[in-house]
Amino acid sequence: MKAIRTHWIILFSTIGVILSLVLIVLGGEAALSTTTFCTSCHSMSYPAEELRKSDHYGPLGADPDCKDCHIPSGLNNLHLALQTHLVDGAMELYLEFTNDYSDIKKFNKHRLEMAHHARMNLKRWDSITCRNCHKNPRPSGEAKQAHEKMRTEGATCIDCHQNLVHKEVDETDLDASLAQGKIVIREEE
Repeated sequence: MKAIRTHWIILFSTIGVILSLVLIVLGGEAALSTTTFCTSCHSMSYPAEELRKSDHYGPLGADPDCKDCHIPSGLNNLHLALQTHLVDGAMELYLEFTNDYSDIKKFNKHRLEMAHHARMNLKRWDSITCRNCHKNPRPSGEAKQAHEKMRTEGATCIDCHQNLVHKEVDETDLDASLAQGKIVIREEE
């Protein structure tokens, strides 16, 4: 009888610990995915302002937050969200403390590298964050042919749609960058 009671206590304690850990991970993920948290680093206030002035914000009412584009959502993408927070978050904190972003000119010196890193994430994720809002794009004309590349050549949204929200920087050839392991600027067509 005492052994059975001990067994149940261990089982319920284990379930309680597991549920607590799940709640901590999910709660932490939600807390660390807010625009308020992202812009608590001074350097991220510049891209946040650019977002508010972009076509993605305002009249159409989409008003995305940082996480909507930069953090994959949903339980099926939780591993990507956690990886983004752990790996990219650690890197961003390191860069925040080792670089001077005190004004926009200093920030712009690093803009291409930051944009390229964000683009590479989107490439690796098959632009899943874009597809959360743009579920089934049906372009016409020349864009329709370009969208065929997604099916025939393995392209994804970010391959063609760069510089949509933040200040323009050189577009990068993501496939060549992956192959060469460095930033490759896209050739003018």
